[in-house]
Amino acid sequence: MAAMECVEPRAQHQAVVTTAMSSNNGQPRKDDGGDAAEWKQVAELRAVTQAQDPACKDEDDYTLRRFLRARDHHIGKASAMLLKYLKWKPAAKPLGFVPDAEVANELAQEKVIMRGHDRAGRPMVYVLGARHHPARRDLDEFRRFVVYVLDATVARLPPPSGGQDQQEKFAAVADLAGWGYSHCDIRGYLAALDIMQSYYPERLARVFLVHVPYVFMAAWKVVYPFIDDRTKKKFVFVADRDLQRTLRDAVDDAQLPEMYGGKLKLASSSDDDNVLN
Repeated sequence: MAAMECVEPRAQHQAVVTTAMSSNNGQPRKDDGGDAAEWKQVAELRAVTQAQDPACKDEDDYTLRRFLRARDHHIGKASAMLLKYLKWKPAAKPLGFVPDAEVANELAQEKVIMRGHDRAGRPMVYVLGARHHPARRDLDEFRRFVVYVLDATVARLPPPSGGQDQQEKFAAVADLAGWGYSHCDIRGYLAALDIMQSYYPERLARVFLVHVPYVFMAAWKVVYPFIDDRTKKKFVFVADRDLQRTLRDAVDDAQLPEMYGGKLKLASSSDDDNVLN
């Protein structure tokens, strides 16, 4: 297998992209050709939430829109979800990001590859399930690692441009080649799922599960009920015989790693490009 670009430590890990506030003083947006009614709801969501937690003023309209969409544009439900996020954020990331030192053991396993984009311009993330060792993991560190990876992924997205085609999501491949019972981590899976669904809503576009062994399905049956209905539709099981066709339909050959039949050469761990910016 070619050397792979993995999530690696950096001296100053600043994974969160801070965007300028653009609330338009509560008025519907007119600059992106989007749904004016939806932007009006975003303004309403901001007013309701900020009255309960002033920290809401630091979140941009695109963030609020994701929470609104995650709750099917129900202001009350979206506000409750957003308030939970605003309480979680400073506790989970006191410095505004997760330092490398706090996830050192997870980083050492090199189980997440971040490289390339799909045909829709979404950053690709490749998770190697057989490199996860629950017997050696600390659950709190694992939770921090999930945040670390998600923030690094979000940082690879383009900044808001005000266009209808604004890309806000990423795509992933969960590669379970070599996965066995010793890699099964129900508590870890549920923790990761909760973080993604609760605090990074509308960020995931889809996940391709590939090289899935039969034994994995027992774990999947336990986890599946905890996946919300919107997210369930984003998980796609890919049979080995359909692997290259499915991934090539989603990812251009030039952006698809060689290990999946594409042309993308993954840099060695010594290359500067491996350091996440």
